[in-house]
Amino acid sequence: MPVLSPDAAKSRLAQLPGWQIESGELAEQAAHHPDIDIRYNRVRLALVTHDAGGITEKDFDLAVRVQSLAP
Repeated sequence: MPVLSPDAAKSRLAQLPGWQIESGELAEQAAHHPDIDIRYNRVRLALVTHDAGGITEKDFDLAVRVQSLAP
């Protein structure tokens, strides 16, 4: 899967309120392994397709699925 251009990633990000791009069970179904950092009252889910070397459509597809779980 190809890495998205910065403009394409920004366009996809606009569809996910509260999400941001930082340098750098749904996951298992998508054969995707995000980094999860839990600190006090904040959870950070880092999505990047490591084998592609950057952000791909796969990352945004998983973000949309995770977003649908939020209240």
